[in-house]
Amino acid sequence: MSLSEPDHELVVAELGRDPTAAEVALFENLWSEHCAYRSSRPLLSAFESEGDQVVVGPGDDAAVLALPEPDAADVPAAERDADDYGDQYVTFGVESHNHPSFVDPFDGAATGVGGIVRDTMSMGAYPIALLDSLYFGGFDRERSRYLFEGVVEGISHYGNCIGVPTVGGSVAFHGGYEGNPLVNVACVGLTNEDRLVTATAQEPGNKLVLVGNGTGRDGLGGASFASEDLGEDAETEDRPAVQVGDPYAEKRLIECNEALVDEDLVLSARDLGAAGLGGASSELVAKGGLGARIELDRVHQREPNMNAMEILLAESQERMCYEVAPEDVDHVAELAERFDLGCSVIGELTDGNYVCEFAGDGDGEDSESEVVVDAPAEFLADGAPMNDLPSEPPTQPDRDLPDPEPPLDEAVEAVVSAPSTASKRWVYRQYDHEVGVRTAMKPGDDAAIMAIRETEAESESASESDGVGLALSSGANPNWTETAPYEGARAVALENATNLAAKGAIPLAAVDCLNGGNPEKPDVYGGFKGIVDGLADACADLDAPVVGGNVSLYNDSVEGPIPPTPTLALIGTRKGYDAPPAALDADRAEDSELLLVGAGGADGGALGGSEYLAQAGGSDRFPSLPVAAGAASESGDAGSLADRVASLAAVARHESTLATHDVSDGGLAVALAELVTDEAGADVTLPDRVAAFEETPGRLVVQTTDPEAVAEAAGDLPVLRLGDVTTDGTLSLAVGDDAVALDADAIRELRGVIERELA
Repeated sequence: MSLSEPDHELVVAELGRDPTAAEVALFENLWSEHCAYRSSRPLLSAFESEGDQVVVGPGDDAAVLALPEPDAADVPAAERDADDYGDQYVTFGVESHNHPSFVDPFDGAATGVGGIVRDTMSMGAYPIALLDSLYFGGFDRERSRYLFEGVVEGISHYGNCIGVPTVGGSVAFHGGYEGNPLVNVACVGLTNEDRLVTATAQEPGNKLVLVGNGTGRDGLGGASFASEDLGEDAETEDRPAVQVGDPYAEKRLIECNEALVDEDLVLSARDLGAAGLGGASSELVAKGGLGARIELDRVHQREPNMNAMEILLAESQERMCYEVAPEDVDHVAELAERFDLGCSVIGELTDGNYVCEFAGDGDGEDSESEVVVDAPAEFLADGAPMNDLPSEPPTQPDRDLPDPEPPLDEAVEAVVSAPSTASKRWVYRQYDHEVGVRTAMKPGDDAAIMAIRETEAESESASESDGVGLALSSGANPNWTETAPYEGARAVALENATNLAAKGAIPLAAVDCLNGGNPEKPDVYGGFKGIVDGLADACADLDAPVVGGNVSLYNDSVEGPIPPTPTLALIGTRKGYDAPPAALDADRAEDSELLLVGAGGADGGALGGSEYLAQAGGSDRFPSLPVAAGAASESGDAGSLADRVASLAAVARHESTLATHDVSDGGLAVALAELVTDEAGADVTLPDRVAAFEETPGRLVVQTTDPEAVAEAAGDLPVLRLGDVTTDGTLSLAVGDDAVALDADAIRELRGVIERELA
């Protein structure tokens, strides 16, 4: 990739001269799609990002959110006011590492984890949880399995070594990712008002200090590499653009950062990610309306004879750029040395341009430095022109269902054992998801719950029920968004919110990772616009401000474009850390019933985007969602998606509720199979295949000892009786005139396809 002729002309006009080689490379990377969002920024204004809970919104390394006080944690966001939020903050961010993970799955995924953790650190926060949403080609393809295994190994190695638990996420397999997998990673951190740091430079005369690993030549041109389609030779030709991680250095950097923040030594910070030192330092000073003078020879390096462009743009990992008061520089260096990290005072903030000097002979003392970059920081960081691209609106498929239908037992077994709906135990068992002793609800359930004990009342009578539980969910469904980008993206948001509600939590805020193909193709850009608008509308209707995110385009290869993929990471709150599990309670089988909360009327009614059609063949429109954005649904349900989710959460928190599970991938057939245990089964009757396999989100299967109380807690939501809980450990499912029975061992065998195939 090189600077285009129109961009080159803009740079010449701004600078009044031809740019230097280092400036050309810097503009090329900072004005790339990956950094400048040239094709997506015009669309992102659709997202609502404000609220009483939002301390720092989009534009920084991570968002910062105020947690509600425990007594307000269960209250819907629309009913809270500013006084309901305390001084305990969480940070929330997400990023993609898609292209690097195709070229080098282990290092590509590992450094994606490292990058989002440093984004968290740069806000003055300590990382407490990771979520990974992963997308690969067909599980039956050898290359897909190679990429899958390498990515999971990279994430587990890096996360386990740095001591940050990976507590949730998602994995999907779809033919559209065969030539371009997606690796989207979110991180949650913990801080408070006194420790908060931002990426806005403060004052001229303050020093810029680089702390962390030495700068090498790895990751050169990573930002521009991420802004191009993957070629046939990407695995060999683009390998130098992939960074190499050192998690043990990152762990030391986490603890050093904590010490620096504890001692109030950091005035502003930015981690070194895309475009390396040039990207981090220019964006830092640009946000403060300032400039900088940087001596590149002062940067501590781990390779000899590096030139100015390499020092500026290498994306070597485990590095942070800090603004530090002159009188604190020596103490920062002492702390860096204590944690065995490199430290360089590379320059200072100014009122002028962003200027970089380089002598280049290796000692920098007796030789005369040359100015290699001299440009306005704001022009570097924000001067890229936006693209005005043509788009073609997507259309939904017609109904063409399988005829004849496959036998029910074959259909259920195929859907339950499909890799996208099957157990992901093989994945999450490789992650240390309990380090830090905050994980109250572990992977394998609808949502993770982290115990934020800092919110507990400080009294002898305080208990775990007094604290705020932080519920986390992330993911997307490519079958949905390929079938109907707008409607599918709305469903992605509702499904993640329903995951939180199943554990009794109310959404607090969201971050998104918007993945698409080559936006220069009108049909691809039309699908991308659909997922942006769908996600924006649904999150607004959920009262969940979208406070940050990442855009990854040009996920296109010789295999074609990926499906438009709107990964959403959603964070929510509840009082206390306990929640009903997604497993039936055999001890209460005789005095409990199975209910479906949230179904009825116009809900669903179609199989489009379902795993059933992916297995059996055929097509259909996407199901109608329970509530249209900002209006009443055809079924007569009044209110918003937020109302629906609040009612579902109230059901989950009700004292008579024993188990809860959301209905999504695979429909009711999969949800029921996942609830079955060795001791507890279910006897359920459904009217037809659509009822068994359609995947409308916003519904919960509930085991309760008091159906009338659940119906009252559900408010206006329909409540249907599904059947009985049994003690035979068997799913007995009747659909129309057909029936199937699967015991727990058979279900475990079907759902264990990933672990079995990769053993």
